[in-house]
Amino acid sequence: MIKIGDTLPNVTFARLTDNGPVNLTTAEVFKGEKVLLFAVPGAFTPTCSAAHLPGFIEHAQQFFDKGVDRIICTSVNDAYVMDAWGKAHNATDIVFLADGAGKFAKAIGLDTDTGDFGGVRSRRYAMVVDNAVVTALNVDEPKQFEVSKAEVMLELV
Repeated sequence: MIKIGDTLPNVTFARLTDNGPVNLTTAEVFKGEKVLLFAVPGAFTPTCSAAHLPGFIEHAQQFFDKGVDRIICTSVNDAYVMDAWGKAHNATDIVFLADGAGKFAKAIGLDTDTGDFGGVRSRRYAMVVDNAVVTALNVDEPKQFEVSKAEVMLELV
C-alpha cells in the first residue's frame, strides 16, 4: 500500500470534457500542484453521495485557502458516470477522474474486490499530494467512513 513519502505511480485516468472523454496521466494531473485527492468505492452510492462528496463540496474553499490547488475525486467508474455524479451534486470546485479499470487503485494497493456486488473497487481514502508525492494519507477501514472525511483532511493540509 502506498505511504507518506511515496511518489504516485504513473497511470492513466479518464475525464469527460465538452469534447468527450480525455485521458490524463498521473504525471499530468499532479505535476507541480498541491492536490487533495479522495477516492470513493462508487459514484452514486449512499455514503459517497450523502456524506463523502458533500463534505468536500462544503469545505472546498477552506482547502483552497490552505494552499490546495485542486481537489480531485476518483472512483472505479467510467468518465460519464463520474461527470454525471459531479453535475448531480453541482460540484464545480472538484475535478472528477475515472479510474475505469481500477489501475490506479491497484497500483497504490488500495483496491478491494467486492465480488459479484461490484467487482474491483477503490477503498475509501483521502490523501494530500504535493508535486506527485504523498504528504498525508488517511485510509478508512472497509465499510467505514471516519478518517477520509473533509473535516479530518482539513487538519492535514
